[in-house]
Amino acid sequence: MDAAGYTALTRQSGLMREMQVVANNIANLSTTGFRREGVIFAEHVARMDHGPSLSMASGSARLVDLSQAGLSRTGGTFDLAIQGEGFFLIETPTGQALTRAGSFTPSAEGELVTPDGHRLLDQGGAPVFIPPDASAVSVALDGTISTNGQPVARLGLWAPVDPTALRHQTGTTFTADEVQPLDGASIHQGFLEDSNVEPVSEIARMIEVQRAYEMGQRFMDAEDERMRGVIQTLGR
Repeated sequence: MDAAGYTALTRQSGLMREMQVVANNIANLSTTGFRREGVIFAEHVARMDHGPSLSMASGSARLVDLSQAGLSRTGGTFDLAIQGEGFFLIETPTGQALTRAGSFTPSAEGELVTPDGHRLLDQGGAPVFIPPDASAVSVALDGTISTNGQPVARLGLWAPVDPTALRHQTGTTFTADEVQPLDGASIHQGFLEDSNVEPVSEIARMIEVQRAYEMGQRFMDAEDERMRGVIQTLGR
């Protein structure tokens, strides 16, 4: 394969990754707390000893869109939504993780957990415990949880120290090398945050990527046909 073929192949590989990311975004249009992702393309230029330089594209890095999504009222006592920046901190089998999906329920032990059973952590990094006999549970905008008018815990909001180090783990959870407490956002009880995926723009982007991929495929087919013609001519 010549330089043109390698250049087209790396571009096709990046477009395929972007198509997978866009398809995943569309599949999560209705997923609570889902963050839209994009693909970052990089250009690598190599200086050749003879002739022009060689340029190749790479689309392996992912970008997480942290823009605010709308809030939907559920009325659930332990449904919590963040207005502003930050994440809830949860404890998973592989370590601490971040999430914007705020649907929690008390476990048999009285700890607030996600639908997957991961424990919600407070501003000090400890599990949030709700007494079994608690009634009239309320959550203030600053994250203070009160039962029967008495505070029992306070939720903290967290963010990665390095925003570029945020990594999508699975579903609506993320990991980072180091997290820090975050102020300035509010927690709303009885609400859940929607997915921040815009369906129209994602479908438009899917069409663009598909057309770009088809154009690249036609180029590779034409280049393959040209090489076959050269080989056949020289072989006579």
